[in-house]
Amino acid sequence: MQTALDRARQLLQETRGDRRTRTEEGFQPTERTLPRLSSPWDIPWTQNVSSYLGSRNPLAGPVDPKTESVWLFDTTAYRPIHPYPHSQQPWQADFRAAFFKRGTGRDVSKIVADIADKVGLKKGSGEEREQGEKTIAERLQPFVDVVAPARWVEVKLPDGKAKRLGPGGRSGTSQQIISTSSEHKDGDTVETHAVNEVVTPHGPMTTRFADPEGWLVISDIDDTIKITLTSSPIGILRTTFLSNPTPITSMPAFYSHIHSFLNPTWFYLSASPYNLYPFLRTFIHANYPKGTILLRDASWMDLSGFLKGLTQGTEAYKRERMEKVHHMLPKRRVLCVGDSTQSDPEAYGDIYRKYRGWVKKIFIRKVTDVAEMNVQEKNTQERFEKAFKDIPKDVWQVFEDPNE
Repeated sequence: MQTALDRARQLLQETRGDRRTRTEEGFQPTERTLPRLSSPWDIPWTQNVSSYLGSRNPLAGPVDPKTESVWLFDTTAYRPIHPYPHSQQPWQADFRAAFFKRGTGRDVSKIVADIADKVGLKKGSGEEREQGEKTIAERLQPFVDVVAPARWVEVKLPDGKAKRLGPGGRSGTSQQIISTSSEHKDGDTVETHAVNEVVTPHGPMTTRFADPEGWLVISDIDDTIKITLTSSPIGILRTTFLSNPTPITSMPAFYSHIHSFLNPTWFYLSASPYNLYPFLRTFIHANYPKGTILLRDASWMDLSGFLKGLTQGTEAYKRERMEKVHHMLPKRRVLCVGDSTQSDPEAYGDIYRKYRGWVKKIFIRKVTDVAEMNVQEKNTQERFEKAFKDIPKDVWQVFEDPNE
């Protein structure tokens, strides 16, 4: 669940542009009509209360394979860099997991029907409506399943050792840095399985190894590599829960060219909640080079929180995530790819100025076909000049067609 602190931080990080977009597109009126998907009261009180203790929770227990499940998130292993001469450090990686209670028994038929009505599906019993509601129900399920805080899972590391991940905190997620003495080279991949694989419906996590030096790509997702083409709350609900995910024309070929030419480590950065991880992972693996997907840690128990997470404080959130990537791989040469619909230019510009010499190139896709967006204001040269102030003009490039 999203904690009160998370909500307060997100609200404080909301920019003037965020507020303007949310006001002009009517986000608050729409959010007030959206149903709550689950409640903190659905979580056993011992887990709920003890989850405030985080990783030191003495009441935490193992995942129950009969009623609970775990998602293991792909990660990137790196060697820490010291500011002074130091022997080569062992590989380490940020291991993340999310814990859920399966099949909580909540009837979502009314919620599915409500979303179907909002996104414009015709009412009735026709095939289009039936198939649409089936798609909505499938994509809604990760939001309906209640998080399971105070749970841990044992996994088998590549070196054969067993390691406990968790317990999860208030958001039902756990995060811990794990080192390994195994020998690997840049580009290697290994899988980490749960000891009891029944509890991981989406399979094992993949760890990709990245040497300290080389290339690295940080890519936005929506309207950079995946068609969204909407800034309205109803449009976001439609593309998230109903529309088939579609890659931006020519972007798969562009990324394939980058991958074959630079052989970089890939990071995909989005303000979406981790509930969408399986959906986005499947899309990226089908169309783009595989990499680590960085999403918000909080799980929203209501759709209004989901919309707020996509439209409030995204610039600050992306900066924070890129700073963590810099901490991991400060000697890598970075290529940033984003679009003009939200705050990618501003976030990338800030990171370039903060870590001089780290970012080598910035590509911004100029989005011109979003009906609800103030295209002229978002795509002005003045906006880009301001976002990339004090950055050499040969470092950043705005494009419409990837073939450019």
